[in-house]
Amino acid sequence: MVDKTFETVKIEREGGVTFLIMNRPEKRNAMSPQLHFDMEDAVDSLWHDEQTQVLVLTGAGPAFCAGQDLRLYFRGTESDPVTQYKAHEASDNWRWLKLTRFPKLTIAMVNGYCFGGGLTQMAACDLAISADEALFGASEINWGILPGGNVSWIMTLLMSYRHAMHYAVTGDTFDGKRAVEIGAVNYSVPLANLREETIALATRMMKKNPAAVRFTKEAIRTVRTMSEVDARDYLAAKSAALMFRDKEGGRQQGMRQFLDEKSFRPGLGDYQRRPSGSDTKE
Repeated sequence: MVDKTFETVKIEREGGVTFLIMNRPEKRNAMSPQLHFDMEDAVDSLWHDEQTQVLVLTGAGPAFCAGQDLRLYFRGTESDPVTQYKAHEASDNWRWLKLTRFPKLTIAMVNGYCFGGGLTQMAACDLAISADEALFGASEINWGILPGGNVSWIMTLLMSYRHAMHYAVTGDTFDGKRAVEIGAVNYSVPLANLREETIALATRMMKKNPAAVRFTKEAIRTVRTMSEVDARDYLAAKSAALMFRDKEGGRQQGMRQFLDEKSFRPGLGDYQRRPSGSDTKE
């Protein structure tokens, strides 16, 4: 497909990896109304894109996202309630509702500053890799306000209650290594290696059965708020739906590789994904 061009967003591709880039580097990718409109449009355009096997969200320049643009997003829409409403809707839609439901695996590649509202889209991605040098924080307390929108809620999802409380009430910052320690990201690497490591993870995930990846990530997001009984019932239904929707027949392939071909052993060998229509022994 020919990618759309946007005022505040870039799309780059490397194989099956699509980089969705917040592109206001001069403002550390602070989110303006236009960025929200562009990002919502971009996510929608990539939703059914067959070239996109893994979506990587990142920021242009030395920052991931410095949060909402106070001048343009808040003060700039005070006298324009229509634009204010549309900007708020677009902000909520792309950063949480659409990203958490995106059909392909999503990875946040946190290359630099990630503050306030920027934590939302980072948390919305399925996985997160940070540069060791990246700087995180919820600095709202220093402005005499609380982490609003859904940022306070996001913080309790990303880290323990104690850590969320500490960083919210102090406004202290933390780097990528600390983000790993408190569970905010999966792992961190030196900035110079960040893109390479992200592509390596994306490439590894592209070898997995895509339907199984989608249903698994949907299941993990859903069951964490359920009781054990409800989760068991939900997962049984989800597993049945996966077998119906999986065009590659991953379950049958995996069982045959494990039991018959003995070519796959967890921890000892890799499952060999075979494309649709090739569900036969080789």
